[in-house]
Amino acid sequence: MSRIAKRPIELPAGVTVTVLGGEFKVKGPQGELAKTFKSDVTIVADDKEVQVTPSHKSISANALSGTYASHLKNMIEGVTKGFEKKLIVEGVGYKYAVNGDEVRLDIGFSHPVMVPIPAGIKVVVEKSNMTITGIDKEMVGEFAAKIRSLKKVEPYKGKGIRYVDEVVRRKQGKKASA
Repeated sequence: MSRIAKRPIELPAGVTVTVLGGEFKVKGPQGELAKTFKSDVTIVADDKEVQVTPSHKSISANALSGTYASHLKNMIEGVTKGFEKKLIVEGVGYKYAVNGDEVRLDIGFSHPVMVPIPAGIKVVVEKSNMTITGIDKEMVGEFAAKIRSLKKVEPYKGKGIRYVDEVVRRKQGKKASA
């Protein structure tokens, strides 16, 4: 059995959990999340903690128990604190703007790139910084990765979109021969 799944997941105050069949619902101060899980794993929830155990002995059930325990921890953290990703754009003329329910990116193409913002995600833009927040860790990470993939940082001048904590290894480029 997974080491992650062996420990029970403690529920903070103000969080309620319901398990119906394979569907797991978490409700907290930030909002509500629901996810459907396979029957290979048994999820038992009470008022103070959630326990994840494999329903039968197999390699896949053991692996899924750890995976599902991590998903449940992320769901509980999302409805209590939320998740956040920060992006930076660097380059002359590169900028972001939020227009209603979509993000406008001017990133060196002949046209602006418009990316729709999914429901449940909030985007705030300040100069060259973009902050993406939401309660679902997967949605926040996927949207940030989608924005970043439109113009990855190039190693010579460092132009492009990157995460705040991302380190870009710079290359030297050509040298003039003497």
